Amino acid sequence: MATAKTLLRWLLTIGMIGAGLNHFRSPAFYVAMMPDVLPAHLALVYISGVAEVLGGLGLILPATRRAAAWGLIALLVAVFPANVQMLVDDAGRFPTWALWARLPLQLVLIAYAYWYTRPDHTTDRAA
Repeated sequence: MATAKTLLRWLLTIGMIGAGLNHFRSPAFYVAMMPDVLPAHLALVYISGVAEVLGGLGLILPATRRAAAWGLIALLVAVFPANVQMLVDDAGRFPTWALWARLPLQLVLIAYAYWYTRPDHTTDRAA
């Protein structure tokens, strides 16, 4: 029987893969939130999309799970400035409360990914 940690890992896996694929379906959405100081906005959108997909896939196998979780943490830290930029540049497309809520949500996602950097022998054998 799957543990709650295993079920939540699958939720994170599916969420990250879906979010990563969305970078290729709607790249203009992500380009629009990129801080001006960063170069090659479209390339960075695609790179971060690939990183999200690979991180999500990496959570599946016990052999890659911890490295994938650390990679997702690094990615979530790296994209935080884009979330701030989205709040600063808000053109009324999203409710202001949602843009503000997104900032601490990054911390929750980082903690969520961090959970999978920790050894959990029960989950690793069951996966």
